[in-house]
Amino acid sequence: MMIPRPTRRAVLALAAAATLPMPAFAQAFPDRPMRFVIPWPPGGTNDIVGRLVSEGMAQRLGQPLVIENRGGAGGALGAEVVAKSAPDGYTLLLGGSGSLTINQLVRRRLPYDPTTAFAPVGMIGSGANVIIVHPSVAATNLRELQAVAKAAASPLNYASPGVGSTGHAAGALITQVLGVEMQHVPYRGTGPAMNDVVAGRIQVFTNALAPMQSQIQAGTVRALAIAGPRRNAAMPDLPTTGEAGFPDIQAATWYAMFTTGGTPPDRVQRIFAALNETIADPIIRRRLEEGGIDVEPSESPAAFARFVAEDAARWEPVVRRAGVSVE
Repeated sequence: MMIPRPTRRAVLALAAAATLPMPAFAQAFPDRPMRFVIPWPPGGTNDIVGRLVSEGMAQRLGQPLVIENRGGAGGALGAEVVAKSAPDGYTLLLGGSGSLTINQLVRRRLPYDPTTAFAPVGMIGSGANVIIVHPSVAATNLRELQAVAKAAASPLNYASPGVGSTGHAAGALITQVLGVEMQHVPYRGTGPAMNDVVAGRIQVFTNALAPMQSQIQAGTVRALAIAGPRRNAAMPDLPTTGEAGFPDIQAATWYAMFTTGGTPPDRVQRIFAALNETIADPIIRRRLEEGGIDVEPSESPAAFARFVAEDAARWEPVVRRAGVSVE
């Protein structure tokens, strides 16, 4: 029996279509390696957290996360890479309170719109900053640091991982609350800043615990207080700033996952699920906590987006009072 001509053409068209690659939207996501931008140099807390999380997420997503350290401008250079990538979920950003929240508050010009450039995925965790000094500074607590700074012939200097970082804002807040003058010295990340603190070229530094813990334990730097409401399990003997008499010094750094703004919600959800599964892994969770990070998974990408907005609202008056700004 002969097939009518129109039907024969339809059959041939279907057969030809079956040999073509499936369209991208029908393929499983992800189906190729992903780019994971850490907007700070190697060696700092962001790098430590990012590499820990990337290993677990790669296993759960079935694709490698290729890490790219892109430091500079308080995290803005790395963030720009993600902001200007294709909105397909294949470019991820390790964002945080410094590279996103503080940066957008202190920088008058950013190469992207922080309100639309990123799609929030979820929180990893946070850690209150630790205030340390070089052992040459004759201070074992904040009261003594205040006295030393006031009596110094020239201002003490304090390091930060970069202009517009959480460390920058926290250092400025310390000088304001203590009522002293200190000179800000910005670096291109925590690692380089820490090297100069250990070498004695910098007197004061405020940062997350992880990259400083080994130096504190070795005695090459001295921890004075932790700038949070409670003591850290990794260093239970270190008093809080409130216990030291300065409750207004509060500075926590949070770490989280973002992708490019406009990424389809189903892809954001896929990344979110892999992230939460990763930080729920007992081994990864323990390693994060040993580094002074309190693991705090988000309930959903939407809930995390609300947190980001609320965090900016909390920091805005702090930054304004401290007078931190970048042209």
